Amino acid sequence: MLYNLPPEATGPAEGATSKDLPPGTEEGINDWCRTGYGGPCPPIGRHRYLHKLYALDTVLTGLRKPPKAQVEEAMYGHAITHAELVGTHEKSG
Repeated sequence: MLYNLPPEATGPAEGATSKDLPPGTEEGINDWCRTGYGGPCPPIGRHRYLHKLYALDTVLTGLRKPPKAQVEEAMYGHAITHAELVGTHEKSG
């Protein structure tokens, strides 16, 4: 989970690590209880993966590697617009 991406950022490059993120970008804790992207890993069958992007009218301050709920609470009332991308993945074999 990333937050405080600068407005001019076009997104991280494929395979980007923490040191490759645009200046000012912060990382939160993901569903795997860590920072960084781990890719899809469905236990069995086809699963949906939802990616959300929000444009905010403020920079989120005072957060230190927060979980999703804490970021959502901090951005409450500050979303100008948002986008969602839904993808599915199925483990083969």
